[in-house]
Amino acid sequence: MKKNLIFSGGIFHPFDDTSKTLSTIINSFGYDSEIMVDIEEGIRNIDKYDLITFNALRWRMLNHEKYIPYLDEWQFSLSNISRKLLDDYIRKGGKMLAFHTSVICFDDWDGWSKLIGGKWNWDESYHPPAEIVEVSPLQNHFLHKNVKNFKLKDEVYHNLQIEKDSQPFLSAKSNTTNENHIIGWTHQYQKGRTVYNALGHDSDSFKNPDMINIIKNSLLWLSGDEIC
Repeated sequence: MKKNLIFSGGIFHPFDDTSKTLSTIINSFGYDSEIMVDIEEGIRNIDKYDLITFNALRWRMLNHEKYIPYLDEWQFSLSNISRKLLDDYIRKGGKMLAFHTSVICFDDWDGWSKLIGGKWNWDESYHPPAEIVEVSPLQNHFLHKNVKNFKLKDEVYHNLQIEKDSQPFLSAKSNTTNENHIIGWTHQYQKGRTVYNALGHDSDSFKNPDMINIIKNSLLWLSGDEIC
C-alpha cells in the first residue's frame, strides 16, 4: 500500500478534524496516511512516503497584531536543511497534494511557490467569510473529467499569485464580491507533480461528493494513472 504523509496544524482552522477527514478520504483510494504536526521531523523522513499532503498553516505570522497571541506556539520558518530536502523530494519525482492554507505557508521562502505552483500575496490576496459558493471545473483541463459545477460552503481565496507554468483547473465565485477566482491548479516541478486546491476550510467541505471526486482525480494524476 502506498504511504501518504499529511502535514497538519495551525491557527483559526480545525486542522485536527480536517486532517483526519482527509486521511479517511485519501486512504479510501489505496493509501495509508500518517498525520504529523512537526513539519521538520516529517521532512527529515520524507523519502519514506509516496505522497505528501499539506493541510497546514505555518508561517512567520508578522502580518497583523491579531497573530501575536499565537506566535509562541505556531510561528514558523522552515529550516534551510528542510527546504533543500523538500525541494529535492519534489524535483526528483515526488508527489504533493496541497489544500487551502498551504499556499500561505513558508512566507520567507520563495522556493515554496515553485513547488506548490503559486502563493498568497499579502498585498493582494484575501478572502470573504465562508459562504455558499459555486465551484466550476475548467473544461480545458484534464482534471475536470466527471466533475460538474457544484456548490458548497467554503472560503474563496481571491487574487492568489499563480506561477506562469501552473495549469488552473478550478474556479469559484464569491457571492460577497460577485467575483470568480482561480482556486485550484496542477503544477510540475522538474520530475515532480503537485495539485493545489484552495477549498477545504472544514471537514464538510472535504466530505462534499464532488470534492471527493476532485481528490480522486488529483490522486490519479499525481500517481501517473489515467483519470477514468
